[in-house]
Amino acid sequence: MDEDSAPQTDSVTPAAGVRALLDAWGQVLAPVAAVGRNAVDPKDRRFSGPEWEHPLFDLMRQGYSVMAEAMMKSVEDAPGLDDAARERARFAMRTLVEAMSPANSPFTNPRALNKALDTNGASLAEGFAKMLRDFQRGQLTHTDSEAFELGVNIAATPGKVVHETPLYQLIQYSPTTDHVAATPLVIFPPWINRFYILDLSPEKSFIRWAVDQGLSVFMVSWKSADASMKDVIWDDYIAAQIDAIDTIRDALDVKSVHAIGYCVAGTTLAATLAVLAAKGAAKKVKSATFFTAQVDFSEAGELLNFIDDSYLQLIETLSGEGYLDGRYLAATFNMLRGRDLIWSPVVNHYLMGDKHPSFDLLHWNGDVTNLPAKWHKAYLIDLYRDNKLSQPGAIEALGVGIDLSKVETPAYIQAGREDHIAPVESVWKITHHFAGPIKFVLAGSGHIAGVVNPPSAGKYQYWTGDSAAKSLADFVASATEHKGSWWPDWIEWIRGFGAKQVEAKGARVPGEGKLAAIEDAPGRYVKAR
Repeated sequence: MDEDSAPQTDSVTPAAGVRALLDAWGQVLAPVAAVGRNAVDPKDRRFSGPEWEHPLFDLMRQGYSVMAEAMMKSVEDAPGLDDAARERARFAMRTLVEAMSPANSPFTNPRALNKALDTNGASLAEGFAKMLRDFQRGQLTHTDSEAFELGVNIAATPGKVVHETPLYQLIQYSPTTDHVAATPLVIFPPWINRFYILDLSPEKSFIRWAVDQGLSVFMVSWKSADASMKDVIWDDYIAAQIDAIDTIRDALDVKSVHAIGYCVAGTTLAATLAVLAAKGAAKKVKSATFFTAQVDFSEAGELLNFIDDSYLQLIETLSGEGYLDGRYLAATFNMLRGRDLIWSPVVNHYLMGDKHPSFDLLHWNGDVTNLPAKWHKAYLIDLYRDNKLSQPGAIEALGVGIDLSKVETPAYIQAGREDHIAPVESVWKITHHFAGPIKFVLAGSGHIAGVVNPPSAGKYQYWTGDSAAKSLADFVASATEHKGSWWPDWIEWIRGFGAKQVEAKGARVPGEGKLAAIEDAPGRYVKAR
């Protein structure tokens, strides 16, 4: 038999064979899948895309949706649970349900399966390599590690480190205007994160924007904890805030400063103001601004689910050298937004093998800091669990009983409407504790995007209203909505404390006054790992 007369066979690739098999099953299952389409939330991004319309995978997402609803309902129907226990059960069940999603497996995620077939498995191999690297570093990677360099394209606002202690560095930023406001601004970022959340890319930088508004801006950069900080407690952070305030007052020869406290540093700033008030030194701070900060933790949201004896014991076990590795805390915060910060990266990078994005916010989110173990445990017990800060005299610092009702410093309170770390209901409670004039502003978005929202972006909105309202609901009911960023509202509030300006020279330039320049911003502490 010659070649021309030999029977011809079509070669079938493995990928084509798998797709043919899936299509065959699809024809059989199509009528069944069509019946239950309403079981799937059309807004659930995990199951969006034409691949999920295939009857086989459509049934998978339908079955998962029904199962997830039943599992969550079982928590609501469980007898004998008090409110706190039921909330912990909700959180645990939701975490389990999210982990069980068919989108999280390469065999039940049609997008991942299609890409694996198209690349002959190369996408899964690349994803597996990424997973191994993350296991080795002990942390989920969210962004391209090579995309950003501190002091170059992130945390790059020009300035100098002008003061340093074992706990923090003080950065003074270079003025960009000929004159600056007489009263300087000092910013206290949370020490559970790097300070440059407020100095991301130049177009997002709150620091750069504040400097351009004619403010003399100082930033505290906290040291990431190591074994030398095993005895550091809350008093030390309060003392550090007072030291920064006094250092700036002396360096610029001014009576007072404006202060900002973000998250846990805002909680600490409230305590600092109470200590200053008790010592007759309240006027050192002309105004205080609080970004998503809490002082009353009775409605502190999902983080309360972690404040039980077993978690506290775990923290102690993980802190053998006197500090808690920041990767553990990062994992906790990621769990609060598991879909976005855990499972979405797992799908995109491990299952699909996609490249990591170049996103400054995600880079910052993965740049973790360590915490002093003694302070962290006391903070969880005294503030989150026992809510002592809200009780006059229940907690002391620097030998003074803290009573927030004695704080008369004018305060600007910013909260995020969708904040999952410091819920707006919790932040609002500050208005019930301070005795001075208060302006409460509700911003669109959450704990980060609600704060880092430059006017140039034209995003979100904010609400102003009756800050003396009896409840948050009353405030919201009569509030006025404003489009865009709340930053311009804040700067006008700051300018309301006095229009006096001075020339931007001498001590107003980093390194040219009493405080010698130690090194360029952003300094060593923020780079320490």
